[in-house]
Amino acid sequence: MTNISSRFENTRLLLVEPSAVQGKIIQRECEEIGLTHVRTVGTASEALEAMRVERPDVVLSALYLPDLPGTELVAAMRTDPRLEDVAFILISSETRPQALDPVRQAGLCGILPKPFNASQLAKAISRTIDLLGTRRDLENEIDLEELRVLLVDDSPNARKFIRRILSNLGLQHFIEADNGREAMVLLADTMVDLIVTDYNMPEMDGREFVEYVRTRSWQQAVPILMVTSESDAGRLAAVEEAGVSGICDKPLEPEMLLDLLTCMLQRESD
Repeated sequence: MTNISSRFENTRLLLVEPSAVQGKIIQRECEEIGLTHVRTVGTASEALEAMRVERPDVVLSALYLPDLPGTELVAAMRTDPRLEDVAFILISSETRPQALDPVRQAGLCGILPKPFNASQLAKAISRTIDLLGTRRDLENEIDLEELRVLLVDDSPNARKFIRRILSNLGLQHFIEADNGREAMVLLADTMVDLIVTDYNMPEMDGREFVEYVRTRSWQQAVPILMVTSESDAGRLAAVEEAGVSGICDKPLEPEMLLDLLTCMLQRESD
């Protein structure tokens, strides 16, 4: 793990784990992958206090904490200008959508299922660094800075998180909507090159919005990426049938986004 170890040598990690035993196990795994700047706390309030003293690069947190659940910890971070951009990885064996959806909507960077080993920990942190770190350029003949992107999500924090990822790819021009109906109004006056939308939204959901776009001749060919925590196979199949270009889970999978952009740019340059 020499290469991985050198990659993490300057990474500051805050571990939020109420179990002293689990905390020691995770700390050993951190040491194994070369993460030496690790601070461990047991509650959400201690985590917020520690972050305000020294801003970490990554927060690794259990879902269930003594004072606040992990969902409320990440929500508190996203409302604090000093902490809103700090990467957050959830440690949990929880699989119920109703338990995980709130934290996904708040700007989650990843979920690390229990139990995990050092290799899985390294992969999760590496992915987070890649997701939120230095700009990654695509090889193409089109200036990404000129592309116009419509973000559609009823969660402001989710939109902010996605915008940050897209910005790291070189995209700069964004317009935003809270739901499909608001986005529909925006498209009446504005041409866009890419749409990134959620599924579950009030007023008009993602499937209805995709159907609307695909029936409008002036925008029907625009690539549409759906970023969603929806797990119902029937609903997702209906979205695919409606004409979505790609679907990925929250948190956003950058590789799917890169593939979609590459295909889009190849079409535009032909």
